[in-house]
Amino acid sequence: MEIVPKGRLETLSEMEERYEKKDKDYFVKMLESGDFVIRCRAVCILVDMGGEDVVPHIARVLKNDANELVRHEAAFSLGQMCLRSGIKPLEDATMGDPSLFVRHEAAVALGVIGSQDARETLQRALDDSSEQVRDSAVVALSNLKFMERLCKNERFAKLTGG
Repeated sequence: MEIVPKGRLETLSEMEERYEKKDKDYFVKMLESGDFVIRCRAVCILVDMGGEDVVPHIARVLKNDANELVRHEAAFSLGQMCLRSGIKPLEDATMGDPSLFVRHEAAVALGVIGSQDARETLQRALDDSSEQVRDSAVVALSNLKFMERLCKNERFAKLTGG
């Protein structure tokens, strides 16, 4: 396996130029790249550039990308966006992704978002076959409880939610 496939560095250079131009459509297209590294970068860049308008694109990656690392990045990114529209895709991933790596990150991301709407899903994740996912659900549920009862600083809660 070649560590840096031919064309990756050129693509990254082009991505930097397109980022400076805020070319969101370009990065949406890059989510279909055959290179998983490029797809991971495109997810992160779209999250930086967008708001509600990019959630459906990141959710599609979380649901459909063949690479679990890319799906993991999508789950992390949806959590960092802290938008309610990211909750349903994260719940679906927490309960149904074949990778424990992705289920774990989706559960953590739900805790970071901090919406009580995710409580039922996180409760069900306590029965996951993976100890890591169960532990992630405990962390996320603890953050939900903290935010509900004690939180005075939402930024602190989001930083410690996962």
